[in-house]
Amino acid sequence: MAGGEKAAANEASGVDEVAGVSEAAAVKKSAARKRAAPVKKAASAKKATTKKVNAKKPDVVLERATAVVKGASSVRAASAKGVAAESRTGLVRRARRINRELAEIYPYAHPELDFVNSFQLLVATVLSAQTTDLRVNQTTPALFAKYPTPEDLAVANPEEVEEILRPCGFFRAKTKSVMGLSKALVENHGGEVPGRLEDLVKLPGVGRKTAFVVLGNAFGRPGITVDTHFQRLVRRWQWTEQTDPDKIEAEIGALFPKSDWTDLSHHVIWHGRRICHARKPACGACPIAPLCPAYGEGETDPEKARKLLKYEKGGFPGQRLNPPQSYLDAGGKPAPPLGAAG
Repeated sequence: MAGGEKAAANEASGVDEVAGVSEAAAVKKSAARKRAAPVKKAASAKKATTKKVNAKKPDVVLERATAVVKGASSVRAASAKGVAAESRTGLVRRARRINRELAEIYPYAHPELDFVNSFQLLVATVLSAQTTDLRVNQTTPALFAKYPTPEDLAVANPEEVEEILRPCGFFRAKTKSVMGLSKALVENHGGEVPGRLEDLVKLPGVGRKTAFVVLGNAFGRPGITVDTHFQRLVRRWQWTEQTDPDKIEAEIGALFPKSDWTDLSHHVIWHGRRICHARKPACGACPIAPLCPAYGEGETDPEKARKLLKYEKGGFPGQRLNPPQSYLDAGGKPAPPLGAAG
């Protein structure tokens, strides 16, 4: 081969070799792109999904996740979600259904103060301010044994009454109230407890709450008892946003027939004392959880929630030393007298 031809051949060979290397690199680069494409596509899809999820309200996503983790039913989550847009008719229906459910849970609900007549109920209700019904029930036997009538209590020695009422707390103020109302009953009502709201609220130490307890349970006249338990629960259930007891009474009264008011009060108060506690509600053991927009504020684990139950729901004594027979028939236990062990 001539020198020129050989040089040309070598040059051509070199070009082909470079071209071959470039082509191989291109093929390799293209294959790498193809392999990376699904990964990049998946990452983009994941990013888009994440963005879409994050576009939802964080609290809704968290509520749903919590509901799944805690074993809450879809009905329960839907109920909580729908309350915000609830119509007036929907609110009335839900409120009345809750009351019906509570009536089945507590068919034996009753006033948790021991009394045998309207005078004893009036005095016991006044004494129950800032203390438990249990402590009142443990205190009043000695009081009524010594002063069984308004006439007796009206002329009692204040210091002796104070000593009896000391376990109830605020005993000086309470002594003044029960002796004052006893004197008013003797002077203005012939020693009898009046059966009208306007007369009851004029007695020393008697407000609307106390008056409705007496009217509903001693005279059979409907009334709503707005105590601390009642206020807490009706707001948790979003029946009202009011905080003033009189306004709460008016708004809740408008949701129910007047004939339901007294029993409604018992049902709500009993549920507040036994299951729907102020600090740690036993949500996981609550029979009306599917109807409650506040589900999850308390313990949702069923086993842990059961340990929070009080009184007969937790297997413990109730608040009355002498409860109605229906309560005893349902498995309720009477409370021990003052100073008794346990």
